[in-house]
Amino acid sequence: MKFEGTERYVATDDLRMAVNAAATLQRPLLIKGEPGTGKTMLAEEVAQAFGKKLLRWHIKSTTKAQQGLYEYDAVSRLRDSQLGDDRVHDIANYIKQGMLWQAFDSEEQVVLLIDEIDKADIEFPNDLLVELDKMEFSVYETGERVVAKQRPIIIITSNNEKELPDAFLRRCFFHYINFPDAETMKQIVDVHFPTIQQNLVNEALEIFFQVREINGLKKKPSTSELIDWLKLLLADNIPADLLQNRDNSQAIPPLYGALLKNEQDVHMLQRLAFMARRENR
Repeated sequence: MKFEGTERYVATDDLRMAVNAAATLQRPLLIKGEPGTGKTMLAEEVAQAFGKKLLRWHIKSTTKAQQGLYEYDAVSRLRDSQLGDDRVHDIANYIKQGMLWQAFDSEEQVVLLIDEIDKADIEFPNDLLVELDKMEFSVYETGERVVAKQRPIIIITSNNEKELPDAFLRRCFFHYINFPDAETMKQIVDVHFPTIQQNLVNEALEIFFQVREINGLKKKPSTSELIDWLKLLLADNIPADLLQNRDNSQAIPPLYGALLKNEQDVHMLQRLAFMARRENR
């Protein structure tokens, strides 16, 4: 099987090569890139393209690696013991399978997404080294040894908020999703809005990339925010002429709340507009 992208996902040549290389090597694919560049969506599209079930493990700051294997509910067992429940005699009744266990236990190969791994504690990746490498682990409470029936396709995403350990990186195939250029972005827009007027797309993309090029922005608008902005422009029937003839000295882009996500960036664009007005006097 070769990943060639899908109707809903524009994959560059480098990204397609990375997905297929990781599948060939049977190593986790570590995807980094700016937020909103389609890292999470990639796992969904790989699962669709290969006809595989997708399991999602969304990582939080409080997530521990053990939760991906299993969790033992000792509190429930103690409560049932006090109530005289016969279930207490089998400790397996209080062990909940994590996403890795579910992926290992599947009769058919699945795609496992470990989303935003850099949100967790720095030791989180190290705690999964053996499990991701050997595709097996032991359940301490029961003595059971869990071995993957089918090696899952593992896609791990990171927003690059913290460095990942070298030992973990050695076990992955790495790919960084570069921010799309104007031509690739146009293809992405066409996938989401196949009937949109091209002159509106051209004007919106010009403004979008102009905003991204402003030095000092706290958060540059991403691909997903461009899609949201275009959806609003279409919903409000804003014509391309309004964008084309927009006076840069008068105001920031219409419906800018879809592009700019904090007051510092809004104030910066307002200051730039004010300076442009003074220069034009």
